[in-house]
Amino acid sequence: MKVFISADIEGVTGIGHWNETDKSFPNEYSSFQKQMTAEVAAAANAAIAAGATDILIKDAHDSGRNLILDELPEIARVVRGWAGNPLSMVQEVDKTFDAIMFVGYHSRAGQNTNTLAHTMSSSRIGRMTLNGQDMSEFYLHALAASYYGVPSVFVSGDEGLCEEVKQHNQAIETVATIKGVGSSVITQHPRHSIEMISAGITKALKGDLSRGLLQIPENLDFSIEFKKHQEAYRASFYPGAVLLNPTTVGFKSQDYFEVLRFNLFAY
Repeated sequence: MKVFISADIEGVTGIGHWNETDKSFPNEYSSFQKQMTAEVAAAANAAIAAGATDILIKDAHDSGRNLILDELPEIARVVRGWAGNPLSMVQEVDKTFDAIMFVGYHSRAGQNTNTLAHTMSSSRIGRMTLNGQDMSEFYLHALAASYYGVPSVFVSGDEGLCEEVKQHNQAIETVATIKGVGSSVITQHPRHSIEMISAGITKALKGDLSRGLLQIPENLDFSIEFKKHQEAYRASFYPGAVLLNPTTVGFKSQDYFEVLRFNLFAY
């Protein structure tokens, strides 16, 4: 079994401030870097115990250089940094994978379920939508995996994201690590999350994995709402893009990869 893991940090156990996600604040970041690594390692080790023989991990937070490599299982390979690939947080996923798992993910922009809620860029993007539905980073990239026929089987992160995931597909196993309320976070013990992630992935990799495959709509009406009108104006010059209002750019296609390509160059 070949498994892909995409790892973020804003949905890791206990995290509640931007400094804790940022390498430039090492005193605050280091413990959450360690917890991010521990949660990813738990996911990978549980996958191995369930029969995975090939694991590729995308370090998908900020610089893409967060995971402590020697604390991961030896069979795992890691994609570090950013290639400039339209697949972004699932770079290198393809049809050879049997399943994809998302660890440390978070609520989409505008949600009161994670004090760090955002979609792709907290400083530049107010929201992203697909066919009128707000998109999280999970949904954006789970559909990217679906483009190659890879089912999403597991997600860990804040409680709000877990609720969203179930709305997309009840078959996807979820583990809530934190609950955001305004600028606060309610967290469980880090070891408890490790145990829950291991158990969740053990359950997720049993049975019919294809049940986790998200359906990509036939017609794709995608939009990005920027926080600055200048950003929207610039993005509107991408071929096929339309300026919907001073801060929002739309793009229509029937090919999801073209949506991902537009997203890469627009933001």
